[in-house]
Amino acid sequence: MYTDLKNKVAVITGGSKGIGNAIANRFGQEHMSVVINYNSDEAGAQKVAEEVADNGGQATIVKADVSTENGNQELLRAALDKFGDLDVWVNNAGMEIKSPTHELSLEDWNKVISINETGVFLGAKTALNYFKEKNKKGNIINVSSVHEQIPWPTFASYAAAKGGVKLFTQTIAMEYAKEGIRVNAIGPGAINTPINAKKFADKAQLDQTVSMVPMNRIGKPEEVAAGAAWLASDESSYVTGITLFIDGGMTLYPAFKDGQG
Repeated sequence: MYTDLKNKVAVITGGSKGIGNAIANRFGQEHMSVVINYNSDEAGAQKVAEEVADNGGQATIVKADVSTENGNQELLRAALDKFGDLDVWVNNAGMEIKSPTHELSLEDWNKVISINETGVFLGAKTALNYFKEKNKKGNIINVSSVHEQIPWPTFASYAAAKGGVKLFTQTIAMEYAKEGIRVNAIGPGAINTPINAKKFADKAQLDQTVSMVPMNRIGKPEEVAAGAAWLASDESSYVTGITLFIDGGMTLYPAFKDGQG
């Protein structure tokens, strides 16, 4: 438990499942108040809200399109109307589309970029304006990916968006550091989330993925959430502009792990 997080208010985009769900639950354990954003899974978001309450926090759910300014403003309004403040904004919403790049449609490219990169910009902009208006030392956490560093053929739109998130995070961390606003990213690796469940149900694909992780296992959403709680807390008060990779070593060129090369 990070005692400084008690009663703080957080917005989590894409909070109805997977990593967003886990971060919301961890923030509940820290006795925080959480706005859980969802796009289509209202039942999932409601279940997360109940879990947050069971863990000792408070929660409300909001359907909003994070790729629009209005959607992000709705999330801020919910935080202020329900809980009276905003301390932490977590840009977690994301999606991926697999396609050979020469066959990738502009529509699908724009769809991924609008959520994974533009959504991060709009969420951060919304939080920054509130923090500046209130002269508040707020906190922004962007959920990126190991693919801000590792190329990912047939997922060019995803990798491009996450690469953009990396430099966007670093840029605004530098821009607003003097005002006490901290901005960091988390780079999850292979995590056992619903989006990966079908893939990992296939033993051959699971074994292939595990072979790419030096720690020789798939990560848990709760392990990513632990990183988010640390970045949100005063324990990381001198940390800004980083990507905290939570990946079992996946970014360490795992093909060389047995001394090959």
